[in-house]
Amino acid sequence: MDRNLSRRDFLGLVGASIAAVMLPNSAGRCSTNKKPNFILIFADDLGYGDISGFGLKKSPFETPNLDRMAAEGAKLTNFYVPTPYCAPSRATILTGRYPFRTGVVFNPAPDAGINDVALPHSEITIAEALKEAGYSSICVGKWHLGHTLQYLPRRQGFDEYYGILYSNDMRPVQLVENEKVVEYPVIQATLTRRYTQRALDFIERCAKRNRPFFLYLPHAMPHKPLAASEDFYTPDTPDDLYADVIRELDWSVGQILDKLKQLRLDNNTLVLFCSDNGPWYGGSTGGLRGMKGKTWEGGLRVPMIARWTGKIPAGLVNDSPAGTIDVFPTVLKIAGVNVPRNRVIDGKDIWPLLTSARAKSPHEALFAMQGPNLVTVRSGKWKLHVRSPGRPPKRGDDWVDPRGPDGVTIIAPYEQARPSAYPGIIGGDGPKDMMLFDIEADPAEQRDLSKQHPDVVKRLKALYDKTVAQVPKFKRPKRFKKLRRIKGGDLSYSS
Repeated sequence: MDRNLSRRDFLGLVGASIAAVMLPNSAGRCSTNKKPNFILIFADDLGYGDISGFGLKKSPFETPNLDRMAAEGAKLTNFYVPTPYCAPSRATILTGRYPFRTGVVFNPAPDAGINDVALPHSEITIAEALKEAGYSSICVGKWHLGHTLQYLPRRQGFDEYYGILYSNDMRPVQLVENEKVVEYPVIQATLTRRYTQRALDFIERCAKRNRPFFLYLPHAMPHKPLAASEDFYTPDTPDDLYADVIRELDWSVGQILDKLKQLRLDNNTLVLFCSDNGPWYGGSTGGLRGMKGKTWEGGLRVPMIARWTGKIPAGLVNDSPAGTIDVFPTVLKIAGVNVPRNRVIDGKDIWPLLTSARAKSPHEALFAMQGPNLVTVRSGKWKLHVRSPGRPPKRGDDWVDPRGPDGVTIIAPYEQARPSAYPGIIGGDGPKDMMLFDIEADPAEQRDLSKQHPDVVKRLKALYDKTVAQVPKFKRPKRFKKLRRIKGGDLSYSS
């Protein structure tokens, strides 16, 4: 394909090249004439240890439905996001490209005046690629790839949208349906339940029309402010709001799995579950160092579960490194849709990892960013922090969150997790540039081995140099000097 083809040209060719056979065989290729469905559940700030079977032997939270999903499918235990925060991670999972290629390296935020960060129209999302193959698609939940009209989900390939366009602690917190604000302010305790119901309705509608579908469900929780519906909220134990939120999120997954079984779709639907980055206060990294916002393992490594009855072996566990960059090419390969050739796709087809515990990573290296900078390299068992991963935030329990619930514009319980509920490991060798860790032997990144293995440092730094040469210089977006209480009610963001 001509590398100068536009996105429109590419999508036209996709429609002409779709195979008539659509389900993967043991090699990941298609073998029957019924198109598979795809459900991508993307939790917000869910820690590696927030569900059972990742990190520590037992999760501090109850997740029976996610445990069932893992028992019936596959777990990838070394699964990475490209940044330890929201928007860039979302751009990557939908495009298969590192943030420095999409240009989304910062978070849009209307209350900070950051309105010009968005996923460019030149990017091709999963929804756009599948549309030409006859798929219906919906995004239910957090978008965070541009909140002005020209960048909303239906301009990026989705047929429908319902959710909050950015983080649920960024004012104005308003519920949007397609391109219209339908609720402001939002009672956040209702979000998980309402998102789940909208997702179930979409599945039923597609089943009635016998239409293949892509459901992208980027939940609001457990991003702060934490909120759970009355059925899950436990007022007698106010210090476990995070646990309430996780139980409701787990319930949501169970509802979707049950709906697929009820409609006899579970044999033809790939369900993926993961998180956009590591946890905030109250969550668990499962024994990893750091938290959201830092490039320690606790900020970058997330749980990944894949379930497809009859196609993915039950109870499979694969420890090979992979990441959210791999979702795009894997879904397209299964759907029989050509991966774009007119751009760099950093992700690889990881169907072999989902069907064999012995399959090896298709990547020589995985990279991570912090803002506009490439900062880490993971290759095999080794991880090199070219730039310092940073120290824990200096906050006490008297810290006042400027985006905390106020009972007027951000409506959620006041009993939010405090900094004392730090989610990850704090100890270990002090952070600095050029730290090397054996992640297999030392997943908590306690002992820097850079002096003992200069050859490994040299090899990983060479991989870093080759990739960092492709990273353009980014200007930091203009922002307000302090957060503003932007008024809601419509899609305008003047204070």
